[in-house]
Order: sequence, then structure tokens, then C-alpha cells
Amino acid sequence: MQTSDFTLTTTDGIEVLVHRWLPDGTVKAVVQIAHGLAEHSGRYARFAQRLTDHGYAVYANDHRGHGRTSGGRGIFAERDGWSRVVDDLALVTRQAKEEQPRLPVFLLGHSMGSFLARAYAAEHGSELTGLVLTGTAGSAGALGRIGVAVASTHARLQGHARPSGLMNTLSFGQYNSAFKPARTDFDWLSRDPDEVDKYINDPDCGFVFSAGGYRDLLSGLATVNSDRVVMRVPKHLPVHLASGDQDPVGANGKGVTAVAEQLRRAGVEDVTLTLWPGGRHEILNETNRDEVEQEIIDWLDAHLPTP
Repeated sequence: MQTSDFTLTTTDGIEVLVHRWLPDGTVKAVVQIAHGLAEHSGRYARFAQRLTDHGYAVYANDHRGHGRTSGGRGIFAERDGWSRVVDDLALVTRQAKEEQPRLPVFLLGHSMGSFLARAYAAEHGSELTGLVLTGTAGSAGALGRIGVAVASTHARLQGHARPSGLMNTLSFGQYNSAFKPARTDFDWLSRDPDEVDKYINDPDCGFVFSAGGYRDLLSGLATVNSDRVVMRVPKHLPVHLASGDQDPVGANGKGVTAVAEQLRRAGVEDVTLTLWPGGRHEILNETNRDEVEQEIIDWLDAHLPTP
């Protein structure tokens, strides 16, 4: 595997860090990865190794407010943060297509990255050959609307960029409750204690997002779960959803199933769903990660265009 990094400059002057992992041999397609909240794209290097072993070129950027992308930590932007992060993904896609011309592009989004990927598919789905969503979530309903109101008020009173311990508690405070007695605050991520410890010990993981960032995130989640947006996903775009059936973000599979059913109602022709028994939130870092990775690769291979 050949590994390199580069940056792309956005129209508003943000330097977006992009990891690029290339196979040693022929490239058959591109997999673009959108990471989750309070983590970074470098955590996907192990999965990138598996993908490159199977001939896929992998591109993954650090979102605004994360990792080595410029700007303040825990904040997307002062204005239009959600749409700017989606636009950043499109910028990465354009670069990948320029470097790997005429090759199919798949987008894989995890958790918050899956919400962004769903927004991307509604706006730029014609650029994609397939969409993979891991650790996604359905509508938060009335609680989500309350969350947006609370985050907006907190941002107005305390500052848009100020870390919001209140929103962090409201958003993630109950995720560990199903795993008591818990060894750490992040047992909900994986059954593998080594993977949980890697997350905890990573200085670019687990930080508290800003009030404005939470407002953008919760507003974005509500938008991508609206019928209006789902109807804009191309009907021919294959979508695969994968989650642990003990993932609190996806309501132990209920929210993920609701997303799959909504896509089918909207007329998306090829929607598949796997709920991994016993799996928690980060299925790519779970105890059965080899099996999870292989299923995703098999799905990608099956959806490559026929020569």
C-alpha cells in the first residue's frame, strides 16, 4: 500500500487534510471515506489496507473541526457549517476523479459521516457508483428538534465555537447505559477493549464539540431524514447499510432499519441492510471486524460496473 497526504483549499480558505492510500497494483475503483464525530480519517488506515489489498484506492479527509484540517476544533464554520462539510466531500471526490479518471467512486460514511454521506448522495449522487452507511441513525423526532433549539440557544449565549458540555451530555450521555458496569465512558463504541483504549488515548478523538457544531449536526441529521431530501437520492444508486444491533446511535438497529425502509419507499432500487449480532457502534473496530470488512468488500466488488 502506498500512503500519502495532501491538502485541498476550500473557497472559504480552509485547508482540508486528505489521506490517500493506493494499491501497489492496478486500481479498479475508488472508496471515499467520511469519518464520524470527534475522530479523524487516520483511524481508517487499517480498513484502507484491506481495501487496497483488493485493488481499491482510498481517499479520506479530516472534516472541518477535526484532525489536521485547519480551523478551530469542534466547529464546522460560523455559517452554513453542514453544507460546507458536504461541499468539502465533493471537493475530495473531484480530486479523486482527477487522479483516478474514469473509475467508479463509492462513498462510505460512518456515524456523523453517514449523515454527511446521505446529504452528499441527495446533492451529488450522480457522481457515485454506490453508497455504504455504517453506524447511521434515523430521525431523532421531537427530541432532535429540542436539541437544535437548545444548541442554538447555547451557541447564542455562550458563543458558537465554545465547547458544549451540556450538548455533549444530552447527545451521548445515555449511550453507555446499556453496557453497565462499564469499564470506560466509551464502552458503547466496541466490545474490543483495546480499540476503546486506542480511541481514549488518541488526542484527536473524544473531544467535546461546540454548541454551534451540535446545532449544525442535529439540523443536518433532521434534514437527511426528511422525505424531501431522501427523494433526491438517485433511484439507481445502490445503498448498503451496516450496523451493530447493539449500537445505541442506531437505536439498536431500529433507526438503521427505518433509514433502509425510507430509502425503499423513496424508490431506491437496491437497498441492503446488515445488523451484526452483538456489535456496537464502530463495527470496523469490532471484535469481528475482519468479517465486517470482508462483507463490505464483497458488496463493493458486486457493484462494480460490468466492463
